[in-house]
Amino acid sequence: MADTPRRRARDTGSGSDVGITIGSQSTPKYAFEIEDPATYAQIPLYKQITNRWQAFYANKDFGNIILLIALYWLQGVPLGLAHGSIPFLLKEKLSFAQVGLFSLAGYPYSLKLFWSPFVDSLYDRKFGRRKSWIVPIQLITALVFWWMGAHIDGLVRDPAENIHEIMVLFLAIVFLSATQDIAVDGWALTLLSKENLSYASACQTVGINCGFFLSFTVFLALNSVEFSNKYIFSEPRDEGFLQLGPYMSFWALGYVLVTLYLVVFKAEGAAEDSEGSYGIVETYKTIWRICKLPHMQQFIAVLLVAKVGFIPNDSTTQLKLIDRGLHREDMALAVLIDFPVQIFFGYYAARWSQGASKLKPWRVAFILRLLCSLLGMLTVYYFPETGLTSAYFYVVLLSKVAGSMASTVQFVGMSAFITQIADPVIGGTYMTLLATLSNFGGTWPVYFVMRSVDYFTSATCLLPSGDSFSCATQETRNRCKVENGICNTIWDGYYIVSTTCTLLALVMFVWYIRPTVHHLERLPVHLWRVSKDRS
Repeated sequence: MADTPRRRARDTGSGSDVGITIGSQSTPKYAFEIEDPATYAQIPLYKQITNRWQAFYANKDFGNIILLIALYWLQGVPLGLAHGSIPFLLKEKLSFAQVGLFSLAGYPYSLKLFWSPFVDSLYDRKFGRRKSWIVPIQLITALVFWWMGAHIDGLVRDPAENIHEIMVLFLAIVFLSATQDIAVDGWALTLLSKENLSYASACQTVGINCGFFLSFTVFLALNSVEFSNKYIFSEPRDEGFLQLGPYMSFWALGYVLVTLYLVVFKAEGAAEDSEGSYGIVETYKTIWRICKLPHMQQFIAVLLVAKVGFIPNDSTTQLKLIDRGLHREDMALAVLIDFPVQIFFGYYAARWSQGASKLKPWRVAFILRLLCSLLGMLTVYYFPETGLTSAYFYVVLLSKVAGSMASTVQFVGMSAFITQIADPVIGGTYMTLLATLSNFGGTWPVYFVMRSVDYFTSATCLLPSGDSFSCATQETRNRCKVENGICNTIWDGYYIVSTTCTLLALVMFVWYIRPTVHHLERLPVHLWRVSKDRS
């Protein structure tokens, strides 16, 4: 280990250096620094990578780490469809309000706290505490994916008539994925040995992001007619290389194979979770005790309203760019470039979130995200009428990468703060509660924002005959185009809603969020604790 870079902690009280690893149980007075790179610069980069891979492969938990990545990967597949590809496919034929209805399919991931106690408490001891849930959930998911593989393409061809059915189907698979996430998160704590627990979050990050990446970026590119005709087909065709149905059928087989491995080859050890003694009723009581803490109520309020200003940019800007002429494969390429940026800034945000001002990166990124919302509006407004140019693609890319960078810094900063304040006696319940509320804060406004975009849009279609009708929605715009009319936009609800949310968020940040967060991060850790036997 002497030849590899290590993290060191400096006791800010005494000034002495202490060599520890990030993730150890240190007190908040430690500030982490990376050693001088000159101490290991003489080792070639390829040799450093080779040494780390060999050490990783020789790890006694190597097989379990690969299994965790595979399980998280399967969770990322439906999330990439529900939060990425499907809204893009639907927006080509639906209004923002209708796409907003589909966004309800993502709610289970933000509400999983409400049924997580059942997943933790009900299981077959012989089969395994976590396998009792993971195995049946993956088999049910495989059946749903297989059925959807045969029917989803027909539903998506006429989404206006089938939007409710499409929403319910994806609501079901996101619910299954969220429930599996509860079980896999719990299993990670016992599946890995104590010295390798730090790999659990890495497995989750790699697995979910890879599954999401395949279902969003890769699928959109292969589903695009333009991309397929340009790079895959020798002769032009009317459909992309990969359709949604076959893609879902393929992953149905993936779910079955991983599940068979779990059943046949993987035995689950006896549960030794300290939270296992908590019954369902006691877990809900614990959640209620946490919520009754006075400063916790302030924190929950911040979590529920802090993301309102970012929702228009996160949920509608990319769809507006598609309306203006951005191709799906271009957006997929932007996401591809954006992916490593998120990993890079996530690492440095974790280091930045140490010390007394734990939420300082979160506050700085808040302002950056508001600026990115403004940049997003400008990107849409000045999109070339003649179509995307190479130069303007870099503008779109800058807007995308800057927004994702700020979002990642906020996510990592908030996660680090939650980890530091969580009561270790009930750490799982505590962290799940706050993570769920944080996720819900970014989910609940989406439906209302997207409906508001259509509501505040005013546009009139002028037909060659002299007649006119409103063309404020995607369906009426398509009708206007078919009848050779011209759709004149008077007020675009996207700019109204985006500007309103951005200004509202700025006012809340100055007068409520910033002072509240500044107060909360300075509270002693013991004030966040709640004892198990407290009534």
